[in-house]
Amino acid sequence: MRHGRLRIITLFLAAPLTLYGVLVASPLIQAFYISLTSWTGYTSAKPFAGLANYRRLLHDPAFWQALEHNALLLVAVPAITIVLGLLFASLLNVGARAGSVEGVRFSSLYQKSFFLPHILPVVITAVLWQFLYNPELGLINSLLDAAGLGSLKQTWLGDPQVALWSMAAILVWAGVGFYVILFSAAMQSIPKDLYEAADLDGANRLRTMLSITLPLLRETVQVAYVYLGIGALDAFTLFQVLQPDGGPNNSTNVVAQYLYQSAFDNGQFGYASAIGVVLCLLTLVLTAVTFGVSRRERIEF
Repeated sequence: MRHGRLRIITLFLAAPLTLYGVLVASPLIQAFYISLTSWTGYTSAKPFAGLANYRRLLHDPAFWQALEHNALLLVAVPAITIVLGLLFASLLNVGARAGSVEGVRFSSLYQKSFFLPHILPVVITAVLWQFLYNPELGLINSLLDAAGLGSLKQTWLGDPQVALWSMAAILVWAGVGFYVILFSAAMQSIPKDLYEAADLDGANRLRTMLSITLPLLRETVQVAYVYLGIGALDAFTLFQVLQPDGGPNNSTNVVAQYLYQSAFDNGQFGYASAIGVVLCLLTLVLTAVTFGVSRRERIEF
């Protein structure tokens, strides 16, 4: 019986493991091998270079500048997105008047509105924000003018001081709706009795959020941070569409974009592969650290 069960398990795992090996493991191995060469990407010859590409990375100011931009995004984008997601989800699920455990009116409509930016293709999102950020005809500067705040007008994508944060704002806007839905689904699994008891004890909304909602959503928030962190480390498509040259003074260049430039603009596929391997390792480290630091006993209810 046991051998029959193992045979069935092996049969069912064979196909997905084969696909994983062909589509995931094999390209990773090939990328690592290419990173040890000086391949230009346009010839069949791949001269072996050892660790030369990795040594070059250590002394490449453009790479470190791009990595710094990713680090800033890694701190700001997940934090702001998660805070806004938790705030809106709380309002939509338990944010009604005191004494009741229900969401605000029209919460279903608000959820759909929040989720709409997330379903837009990244290229459409980039084009939309390109119009919004237009310094002459853009909606943002026009609204600032109409409100008598013309002194706050910016060349949002043309100023090295604000360009990266303007891009980060787009990432938050595009992503927050998904996490509102994610956190809302998690909140709906929390027993209403807990909120009712907190309300009877006189706890305000902030205390309820800190003492009930956050502890019970810890694992959901943890997963959200990992996904947002991976997105912040990648962040290629939006940046490539809006700032294909890396922005003013390379102020918005990120690692994935520098990888693309090294491969397709400079014909340095070996060096680009080394950048990709480092980016993959950073993603794995981020995931391991996030799950390791936040590991603790599961809260049952």
